[in-house]
Amino acid sequence: MKNDLNKGPLRDARTLGIPKMLLLGLQHMFAMFGATVLVPILVQSYGLPLSIQTTLFFAGFGTLFFHVCTKLKVPAFLGSSFAFLGGFQAMATMDAGIYAAMEASEKLQYACGGIVVAGSLYVVLALVIKIVGVHRVMHFLPPVVTGPIIILIGLNLAPSAVSNASTCWWLALVAMGIIVVANIWGKGMIKIIPILLGVVGAYVVALIANACGATVITDAATGATGPMLDFSGMASAGLLGLQPFLTDFTGNVAKFDVSAILVMAPIAVASMMEHIGDMSAISATVGENFIEDPGLHRTLIGDGIATALAGAFGGPANTTYGENTGVLVLSRVHDPRVIRLAALYAVILSFSPKFAAFVSSIPSAIIGGVTFILYGMISPIGVRNVLENQVDFTNSRNLIIAAVILVCGLGFTGGLTFTVGGVSITLTSLAIAAIAGIVLNAILPGNDFHFGKTANSDTSASLGRY
Repeated sequence: MKNDLNKGPLRDARTLGIPKMLLLGLQHMFAMFGATVLVPILVQSYGLPLSIQTTLFFAGFGTLFFHVCTKLKVPAFLGSSFAFLGGFQAMATMDAGIYAAMEASEKLQYACGGIVVAGSLYVVLALVIKIVGVHRVMHFLPPVVTGPIIILIGLNLAPSAVSNASTCWWLALVAMGIIVVANIWGKGMIKIIPILLGVVGAYVVALIANACGATVITDAATGATGPMLDFSGMASAGLLGLQPFLTDFTGNVAKFDVSAILVMAPIAVASMMEHIGDMSAISATVGENFIEDPGLHRTLIGDGIATALAGAFGGPANTTYGENTGVLVLSRVHDPRVIRLAALYAVILSFSPKFAAFVSSIPSAIIGGVTFILYGMISPIGVRNVLENQVDFTNSRNLIIAAVILVCGLGFTGGLTFTVGGVSITLTSLAIAAIAGIVLNAILPGNDFHFGKTANSDTSASLGRY
């Protein structure tokens, strides 16, 4: 393909012919695949039955919807957002009010209701941006607020990585090692998909070890062990089948509660910053200003409605994927059509329960090894967001805002439950931190952040990237 691209980036992939276009779409699917399916696997490890089929379907459908909203101009893929993992984990452990003794499947429905509201906030921000302009809106969401929130997301998720890895430390280290080698020394496509390679490579090792009789810890409390791999789910799963929200609509449609909304919705603050940063990155990569045309309001609406639709039917929040931006750089093909091909592939795969069961058979230790890297990288990304935007912590205003955010996020380990008008409301530590940071930034004098004018101010960190 390089011979076809020696005159510069290609804007119309049809000139390469159908076979090459199909391969380019497949490459984009591989780039997004590892991170997209990892989100439901992680949420399942928290105890919430998030469907891999539903996740893949709404990643593909959401991407196609996003392209329609953006006039088919923006070469972006919408995959599962890692920013909301902390919210899912908090929902899984909630045991107060109506959540006391609630089934995990119903908790997931309430968590998805919160995602619907979070996606709706994108639309609200898009409308505000359309009316008053992006610069005035972003003045109230500076890096001194978003940076510490991103840091907290990684820190709050860290215990989960250790818990999963502890079921078989040597297998977790294999996954970690493959990711590190691929990401640091890999070339071309290898460097783009280290997470996927880490999962696949460690899974092959697990297959060999399982055949040799190796076991993993299945119950940390008792020290009980079991087979390294369990294929029982694959045996009973059909090759083709509908997604859960189509086979059991009432059991998967989102439910709404104030506590769940307050857990999930504030995370939209960080994910919207991620979206804006990704739009800036894609614009720079392609050489077109997508923030101006088709406009940031259109990209936010596409992302937000796609997220709300996914949540409404039991799927995770979506986000624009930096992995696919890397593929744009690698392939030098900037045609959004190849992204839409990847979206179609994702929708097709979502109709295979056997494929979903195969993905679910991945040992917890591999997930632990992957998340050791993935979760660990989220907090430094928050630090980078603060440093690149030159947040001055000798300024007492900035120091107070960051301090309150961090203490709220780490101190309220069990969240905060209170009753208003007979309704029990629970705020997680992350929700408390986000609210406190936004309010303090709004009321304390001296906010000198100007989006697009401060150094690197229009560059936002990506959550869950590698």
